[in-house]
Amino acid sequence: MDQEERYGLSPIPQERRQNVIDALVQHYAADHITVDEFERRVDVAHRTLDAADLARLTSDLPALRQTHAPEPEADRLIRRGAEALAGAVRESQTLVAIMGGVERRGAWTPARRTVVIAFMGGAELDFRDARFGPGVTEVFIFAMMGGVEIVVPPDLPVDTSGIAIMGGFEHRDQHMERVEVDDGTPKLHVRGFAMMGGVEVSVRRPGESAKDASRRIKAERKRRRLEDGQ
Repeated sequence: MDQEERYGLSPIPQERRQNVIDALVQHYAADHITVDEFERRVDVAHRTLDAADLARLTSDLPALRQTHAPEPEADRLIRRGAEALAGAVRESQTLVAIMGGVERRGAWTPARRTVVIAFMGGAELDFRDARFGPGVTEVFIFAMMGGVEIVVPPDLPVDTSGIAIMGGFEHRDQHMERVEVDDGTPKLHVRGFAMMGGVEVSVRRPGESAKDASRRIKAERKRRRLEDGQ
């Protein structure tokens, strides 16, 4: 006999529990609850047999800030392919930041091969809303005493490799899910060289700030540890 039946309670659907846990992750990322309170509430969400107790876990918390609703991964990939076929994609482009800065964000169309030169300056390429051509898009980076930040969405397959001398070349995968893709699906290859400079590739959801992403990732790791400890 299930515990719910033993105590005369209606079973709580697993999807409902998961929705509450996901909401707690977002509240923790938004600084609405402390880490101790987050862990306590997630533990209750996993163990409670009472639907009213489950509902109370989020009822006292403020409304979550609305961000861009994430598209299903398959829909996003199809959209990118369709946009690329509808418009011309340049073969190459060069972005230069010399003692200054350059950035690309929002709805922009990267060339098939982009060269980024950062000398005592900084560059930021945000691909979350970019319109890609089909197949591989390449980014080659040369950073000397400068930095380059690349932000990609969770559904975009990314391959990175680089050389760093007295600097760093980092790809933070952040354990986001990937989808199986065919040869025509957009992919991003990042290659480069950093000397006394840095290159960072990070994964963030649309509309998510770096701080929000960091807190969400920490919350998800804590949630996984709590689940593994059961």
